[in-house]
Amino acid sequence: MASVEKRLSSARVRFFIAREEELDRFAKALAGDAQAPFAFWLFGPGGIGKSTLLRRLADDTRAEDRPLLEIDGRFVSRDPADFERLARPFLAVPGTVLFIDSFEHCQWLESWLWQRFLPRAADDTLVVLAGRHAPQPQWTADPAWAGLLHVRELEPFSAEQARNMLATAQVPPPLRERIRRFAGGNPLALSLATAAKAADWNREEVWSPSADVLRTLLSGLIGEVPSPAHRRALEVAAQSYSTSEELLAAVLPDEDAHRLFDWLRNLPFMEPTHRGLHPHDAARETLSADLRWRAPHAFLTMRQRLADEYLRLLREAPDEERVWTVTDELFYLFREGEIVARLRTWSREDEVHDRPLHPDDLDVVLRMAEQTEGPESAALVRYWARRQPQAFSVYRLVSTGRIVAFTARLALPAPADPEDLATDPVVAAAWSYADATAPVRPGEHIGISRFSVYPERYQVPSRVIDLSSSRAQAESARAVGRAYGFAVWQDAETWSARVRGSLTDTGARPRVGAHTYGVFAVDWRRVPVETWLRHFIADTSIPTQAGPSGVSRDMFDQAVREALAHWRDKGAFAACALTRTRLAADLGEPAEELRTLLRQAVDDLAHDPRGVRARDALTAGYLSGAPTQEAAARRLGLPYGTYRRHLRQGLDLLSEALWQQELHGSR
Repeated sequence: MASVEKRLSSARVRFFIAREEELDRFAKALAGDAQAPFAFWLFGPGGIGKSTLLRRLADDTRAEDRPLLEIDGRFVSRDPADFERLARPFLAVPGTVLFIDSFEHCQWLESWLWQRFLPRAADDTLVVLAGRHAPQPQWTADPAWAGLLHVRELEPFSAEQARNMLATAQVPPPLRERIRRFAGGNPLALSLATAAKAADWNREEVWSPSADVLRTLLSGLIGEVPSPAHRRALEVAAQSYSTSEELLAAVLPDEDAHRLFDWLRNLPFMEPTHRGLHPHDAARETLSADLRWRAPHAFLTMRQRLADEYLRLLREAPDEERVWTVTDELFYLFREGEIVARLRTWSREDEVHDRPLHPDDLDVVLRMAEQTEGPESAALVRYWARRQPQAFSVYRLVSTGRIVAFTARLALPAPADPEDLATDPVVAAAWSYADATAPVRPGEHIGISRFSVYPERYQVPSRVIDLSSSRAQAESARAVGRAYGFAVWQDAETWSARVRGSLTDTGARPRVGAHTYGVFAVDWRRVPVETWLRHFIADTSIPTQAGPSGVSRDMFDQAVREALAHWRDKGAFAACALTRTRLAADLGEPAEELRTLLRQAVDDLAHDPRGVRARDALTAGYLSGAPTQEAAARRLGLPYGTYRRHLRQGLDLLSEALWQQELHGSR
């Protein structure tokens, strides 16, 4: 019996329609024709059939027993070195054929590919790229590439090709013309229409290339959503960058995640990737808009659940690569909000990647600082690079590797160092604001994005600021004992408007040399990261921060969660927000006595039969030393989704019990 791979390949060949010219030209290249291209660039709009053609060309490559390498552009990092590691066989193994799909998601690699990567290809290799955009004109106009590069814009199917596709898919003859007129020659529209049930084609339609087409097709394809749980699963897939079964189990703990994942996987517009399911871009946007219109509150609630889960994954991430992956997925949730739009570009032009400062980079960094902010600022860069070199990142253009920017995110413990205060007026202003509002306690620290220098796009929204902001927010979510986060901008008035709703303008305008700077702050003890993100999700401003004695229920609940998260770190626990609530006001030894009070409150949950499993989940997840929530679930012998349900119930019950003590004292 043929292998599954061969059976899939045979099915793709049997159902493949059109693109004869591309197949023929690629076949000649595979056969070693000296006149055939080395590089194939296929482009066109979403749904035109680029990925389908790549899969067919990959099948032809396997049939010739050629080494094959496939890369999905949606999951390529910003660092060319990472791409080169993935594609190493292309440089080392003669005859390798490299396929890069969804290239628009890593378009920043284009110049680097042409200039520095492709010229080093091993003998007899081929490369096929597919994306939404044509190559940059300089490559098609370069005589050196004229005989090596073949560029083709994929077009819709002709009427005859569309009819052949419908016939091959065994669509009943009476429906073929109706579907063809509806979908025209768009391969995705034809595929979705073919998958829809015949009963859904009960009226004449004329196709036009708009979102309404896909919305109608998706409605016909999905039909009646089987259950509310299935609709929640669609809400997850529409909002998360990629959807795994584990993600479904975490945000839908009361549902059968395995069954829902299988259902999602069988939807024709879902594409499997190494990180989970990824809806076709056009289908995602349509599905997202439709679900938001149908049930806006449920849609936002699911976004909040996803944000909570990404925060958990971020805090438990075992390595830096995982931290940045989860951070990107977290901020993908907020891409449409007005507040985020003022701060981030989401641009892929002049793409950069960041790396820690190397001693050899320092001269370049100092020249940048002097060029943009003056010699006094450059002297401060040298001061901080000596004291906290790990705080600095340099940003290189992906295309050339040239350093174009640097940032520095300092972590400064309390009490403030007198030398720092005397040397840097900006850092002194930050500490002065903290001392005047809510002083930083021993064991706590402040984080300050002290420098953001990109001479070509100085302190305007850019990819450098996008990346640095994401890094700063990830550090704030993972940090233990971080009291404040500060950001520093030279154009204070402009940035005051940009950060409105997310940061507080301290009013400080310290001077360094010829320039003054605005200092903006958030007190993470009073506005926990979860609360801050909740306002991003709802696209609302963060309320004016209240004093420590004015703790709201929402802030109190977050303080309880923070205390549990820091249970095993006594220093961090002693600095957590719960120690500054009324609950701990009369305790002689707040940290130790509060730990005793918390443990007793957890144990007391078992007095009610409904709270036994909640008590067990809290004990395993926070108090017993399990390294991750998954490990706690295994310790209890529970499926992860069931464990998360009990844990959520435990957090709710515990917060309510402690809140009553906060309001009325211990009973």
